[in-house]
Amino acid sequence: MEKPASTRQLKVAREIQKDLAEIIRAKGMGAFGGALVTVSEVRVSPDLSVAKVFVSIFPSEKQGPVMQLLEENNKALRGELGHVVAKQFRIVPELNFLLDTSLDYAEHIEELLKK
Repeated sequence: MEKPASTRQLKVAREIQKDLAEIIRAKGMGAFGGALVTVSEVRVSPDLSVAKVFVSIFPSEKQGPVMQLLEENNKALRGELGHVVAKQFRIVPELNFLLDTSLDYAEHIEELLKK
C-alpha cells in the first residue's frame, strides 16, 4: 500500500499541474490535432524526481495520437516547465504522461444508466 503524499509532494504536484496545464493551453488545440488536453492530476514521487502527469483528452478518439505527441515532446515540455519553475525547484522532475480515463469511465456509467 502506498503511503500518503507529504505536504511538500502535494505542493510540488499542484505547482507542476498548474504550470504544465498553462504550457499545454498556450500551445493550443492545433498542436494536439484539435484535441482538448487537460492536466487532471499530478503525483510526485517522494524524492520529487518523477512526476506522473495524468491527462484527459477530448474527444477520446484522439487519445492515442495525442499521447504519442506528448511522449515525443516530453523533453521540450520538461524544458519549458523548467524555465517556469526554475526559481522554486532545484530539479525539474522527469515527466511520465498517463491517460486519465475517469471521464471515459463516467461516460460509460452514464450510458449504462440510460439503458
